[in-house]
This record gives sequence, C-alpha cells and structure tokens, in this order.
Amino acid sequence: MRPQIVLFGDSITQQSFRSGGWGAALADIYSRKVDVVLRGYGGYNTRWALFMLNHIFPLGSVKPPAAVTIFFGANDAALLEGMGKRQHVPVEEYKDNLRKMVQHIKSGSPNTLVVLITPPPIDVEGRREYARSLYGDKASGTPDRTTEATGVYAKQCVTLADELGLPSVNLWSKMQETDGWQKKFLSDGLHLTPEGNAVVFSEVVKIFDKAGFSDLPYDFPAHSEIDEENPEKAFLQQCPAV
Repeated sequence: MRPQIVLFGDSITQQSFRSGGWGAALADIYSRKVDVVLRGYGGYNTRWALFMLNHIFPLGSVKPPAAVTIFFGANDAALLEGMGKRQHVPVEEYKDNLRKMVQHIKSGSPNTLVVLITPPPIDVEGRREYARSLYGDKASGTPDRTTEATGVYAKQCVTLADELGLPSVNLWSKMQETDGWQKKFLSDGLHLTPEGNAVVFSEVVKIFDKAGFSDLPYDFPAHSEIDEENPEKAFLQQCPAV
C-alpha cells in the first residue's frame, strides 16, 4: 500500500486538484510512489475544521498518513466589518486551533510529517472587482480581507511551526517577493492562478523531497523491468504471493 500525503485546508486546498493546481502537481510528481489525498473544504476556518479531525485523521489508524499539509487562515482572517465576518476567527484562537490539529495528528502518528502553510496575501482591488462581477452595483465597497490583517495570521502560523519544530511555507511573504504578485498569483484577489499554484507546489515539494519522498520506490516495477518470458519474476518483491 502506498504512503499517503493528505492535503487539509480550505478552498485553496479544495481547488488544488484543478488544472494547474498544486495538489494535482504533487500527485503527478509522486505518481506510483505516493497517494495524494485531497481534504479541502471551501469557506472553512480552523474553528470548523476541528470538528472533522477525528474523521479525517482517526486515532489508531493502521495506516496513518506519511505527511499532512495544513493550509488554513484565509477565512480566519476575514474582517469583522466585511462580508466574511461569519468566518472570522481571532488570531490567538487561530494559532491554538492549528496547534490542536498538529497535536491530534502527531498523537496518532508521531512520525507523520506535518507542514504548515500560511494564507496568501490579499489583492483588495481584485476582491472588489470579483465582487462587482458577481453583484454589480450591489457589491459591498468594504473589503472582506486585507493583506495587512492576513499577515498577522501568517506570522502566527510560522511562529507556531517554529515552536513545534515543523517545516512551514510562508506563502504570504513569498508571493510578495514578486512584482505584480496581485494579478500574477491571485485570480480573484484571494484564490490562486496557475502561477500562484506553482509557487505553493515549488515550496511544498522542496520540503517533501528533503524528507525523501522523491526517493521512494515505485509501488510496482517499471515496464522495462518486466521479462516478457518470465513476467512474474519482476513482481516477486512487491507481490510475494504471485
């Protein structure tokens, strides 16, 4: 049975298996080595995600995941005065909720690699344009998120990773290193373009490759290793009952 990488997060994770998505790219690069399992929930914050922990990561699992990405914060950081206020979670609670997620996963499998990913920066004008495309003149002029507010959550995510000795991806900072990041990396001021997905993939795959995932063997032999006269020989190691 192949090892599993579970991608746990909000809509940015849910959309990661779309064409050009960072999850799809992980599944491709580790094909025949690892099963990449998508557990993304659009609109969710860390408070709501806690209710799913026991279902997604049951304690006592015979085959716990080899690695988990935790990618929340875009909704937690929604502004109280904006349209996303029902999703808002105070930053102290956000950090504590992330800690609870890590502790739960690690209590079931101490060797599972957990990677924390910060929310991305926000293109406020892009959010306004997106809202106008949906609601026209009825669109609210009040921002639902800002880069500054989201940055507070990103900082706590990275701080927690450091406290727990976990690898992290500071997507909030990384994206802003590129000129024109607002339109290059964000499709609607929040969610990712293919180029934005490529940033996440690049950062995450560095961590996984450092942990040895690229060196894992194929689950079954390459076709070039199969002897057409004696094909069962190539399968003896993986399938000793053949």
